[in-house]
Amino acid sequence: MKDVYDCIIVGGGPVGLWLSCELKLAGLRVVVVERRTQRINQSRALTIHGRTLEVLSLRGIEERFLAVGKPVRSGHYAVLDTRLDFDIFDSRFPYTLFIPQETTEALIEEFALELGVEILRGAMAERIVSESDGVTVSGANERPFELHGRYLVGADGARSLVRAEAGIEFQGHAGSGTWFMGDVVLASPPDAPLVSAFNEHGCVLIAPLGDGIHHRIVVNEADDHGRTRQDALTLEELCQATARVVGSDFGAHSPLWLSRFDNETRLAKSYRSEKVFLAGDAAHIHLPAGGQGMNVGIQDAMNLGWKLAAVAKGTAPAELLDTYESERLPVGIYLRDTTMAQSQLITAFSARGRALRGVFNDMLKVPAINAYFANQVSGFAVHYPDPLPGFGPVGSTLVGSRIRDMPLKLSDGRDATLFGLLSKGQWLDLTLSEDGKVERPNWLHPDSVVEARGVATAHADAVGDVGALLIRPDGYVAQTLVSTSRREG
Repeated sequence: MKDVYDCIIVGGGPVGLWLSCELKLAGLRVVVVERRTQRINQSRALTIHGRTLEVLSLRGIEERFLAVGKPVRSGHYAVLDTRLDFDIFDSRFPYTLFIPQETTEALIEEFALELGVEILRGAMAERIVSESDGVTVSGANERPFELHGRYLVGADGARSLVRAEAGIEFQGHAGSGTWFMGDVVLASPPDAPLVSAFNEHGCVLIAPLGDGIHHRIVVNEADDHGRTRQDALTLEELCQATARVVGSDFGAHSPLWLSRFDNETRLAKSYRSEKVFLAGDAAHIHLPAGGQGMNVGIQDAMNLGWKLAAVAKGTAPAELLDTYESERLPVGIYLRDTTMAQSQLITAFSARGRALRGVFNDMLKVPAINAYFANQVSGFAVHYPDPLPGFGPVGSTLVGSRIRDMPLKLSDGRDATLFGLLSKGQWLDLTLSEDGKVERPNWLHPDSVVEARGVATAHADAVGDVGALLIRPDGYVAQTLVSTSRREG
């Protein structure tokens, strides 16, 4: 007898876990299949960018992360000297949060378990069979298992079994050169919280790990000595390479993790094959420049979750699922291209290359250029220009953009926040004027919508002369009504 679910998620990292939260919040029966028996103890990703913090805030759990992370109000592009300025963001989170991935995963899993998500650990998915009514996943943990789901999502990383079994091509470029990475204790840590250096010997980036004990050292040497990412890295090698570039190894000792990686870059040709979907590293891998990978993956999950839930529950047309790829694949393409561009700049050790970096450094001193890259790296620049199925003409330039959080005074006298009204994963029909209500598509069931009328008590300029908004569960504006009274006022 098969266990039957609305959705099976293969992969229990931050992306798969966040997707499970979204589906469970909507009332679906969901299971996460994870081959590891325990959570990771190597923090591959160290940052949660501002837009991802907004995603967490949309479900009311951001404080769990803020309590243990360290806000950093700037970022880097290709380890250039001119930092990206995050203070420009119109958000409650004008920074990136330094927090180990181990902690991020633990906190999302905590939320998933609170919602009642079923997590099957130590379960190795081995075979996937697509059938007329869904997908069957079989494999083994302590004993063989067989699960059947109406839908299947692969959040199972760069070597995704789900992607391979679905026959989706993973197009791109093999890695060239290798980087070192070590999470270590520094006997003499640098005075600055973040250190970056670039010269003819190589490139070094040093940042606190976020646990108050360890620092991460990332090194790319001009001469890689013929090493590949399969070669074991020693502490001695990491220290010597760091000293060659920076002049000191800062007394690095007691490594928590030593690893090599490269700039292999690949993007799934499609994010979907019938009832099978891909998210996170299963859909895109790249040089981990700027800490974008996990963040883009969590936002993949946020985009897919409410759509998959609505279609599975029969409250939205099947073609809504097509918009997952049409909205997220362009984000993956940009991620591929910008990380390849950064890879080229980070390895530009020749005199000509260093001159090119100098030009880019100067360009980033121009506020508009700096803001462009800061918004791209952080995820705030993501925009979905095409209307969803059943929606009429676009009402304003706000449509397709993320909405910032703002305090509201509701017509019944209650104080609320915009994100708080979205916390259950429903749509928000928000009326801010007396001119009428925004038009909804016929398929949008009233039970899927929170209706609210009121005024913004701060940040009202974020909506301009818009008198009503229909906001998607992922915090993007789906439709607006321009207010004559607000415009005249």
